[in-house]
Amino acid sequence: VSKQDIEDTFDVPFRMCVMEGKVASVMCSYNQVNGVPTCADPNILKRTIRGEWRLNGYIVSDCDSVGVYYDTQHFTSTPEEAAADAIRAGLDLDCGPFLGLHTESAVQRGLLSEIDINNALVNTLTVQMRLGMFDGEPSSQPYGHLGPKDVCTPDHQELALEAARQGIVLLKNQGPSLPLSHIRHRTVAVIGPNSDVTVTMIGNYAGIACGYTTPLQGIGRYARTIHQQGCKDVACADDQLFGAAIDASRQADATILVMGLDQSIEAEALDRAGLLLPGRQQELVSKVSMASKGPTILVLMSGGPIDVAFAKNDPRIAAIIWAGYPGQAGGTAIADILFGTSNPGLIMR
Repeated sequence: VSKQDIEDTFDVPFRMCVMEGKVASVMCSYNQVNGVPTCADPNILKRTIRGEWRLNGYIVSDCDSVGVYYDTQHFTSTPEEAAADAIRAGLDLDCGPFLGLHTESAVQRGLLSEIDINNALVNTLTVQMRLGMFDGEPSSQPYGHLGPKDVCTPDHQELALEAARQGIVLLKNQGPSLPLSHIRHRTVAVIGPNSDVTVTMIGNYAGIACGYTTPLQGIGRYARTIHQQGCKDVACADDQLFGAAIDASRQADATILVMGLDQSIEAEALDRAGLLLPGRQQELVSKVSMASKGPTILVLMSGGPIDVAFAKNDPRIAAIIWAGYPGQAGGTAIADILFGTSNPGLIMR
């Protein structure tokens, strides 16, 4: 990956979290970037996150990441070298036993100094001090007063909606066709296996949502909807529901196809063999767009990339947006973008 791509594309959301969101912790991952494990890369941890972005907090490994790059990736010859590389690169805290087992011997072998270890401790303990963890009874500290009353407040729910809006990317807008008009597009066909989902929108490693607004519900606030799944699920193994979806698109002033992936297709320890839409999703999109009376808009839900060159090059598909897994307010955010109440977070050109 080129330095320009790293800085202009991949770093952007993380830089915003550190510099604008003022996060107190950043986690490095299992993977390598240009041949170097992220948890052993001083360019990422020390120079960029702590140096350029001025992280005021600590950097922690994803669980067992240091052990993985020694045991599985064979990045270093000895466990002591792995421990030393991580701490010298800027890792402050290890999720897992690896540093606890091998840091002392790394110091004894001259691979690591006590100053390096002290720096890591300062970064970690300072955050604990800011939280009041050394100031006695937790309930008497500011953060100790937080409770159920602070969950699902209006401000927090509005923040979830704004995060969803900012996470949506406009990939294509032919014409332009977006935003849709609540006057000209009074009836909208909402089609696809992700058109009325809830839990799919929060991905994995998520807490309990305060409540969900599905894409169908969100769009329904702007127009009358005709809903058809088109596929029973994202695997889209057959075309049994295609006919009803095609008929719906013929009746509507605009058609919105909400396609993509979910945790049955992509998840931790579950990689995809290809980048195309699963099963017969692409076929559904093409057939519906061919029949649609009005503009056809493709909405994609996914965490990883999807090859939609077919849709980009198809003039019958007027617009494409990528929504990621937009969270509990995803349906509202998608509808707001489609009807112009809000702008997408990014436009790809």
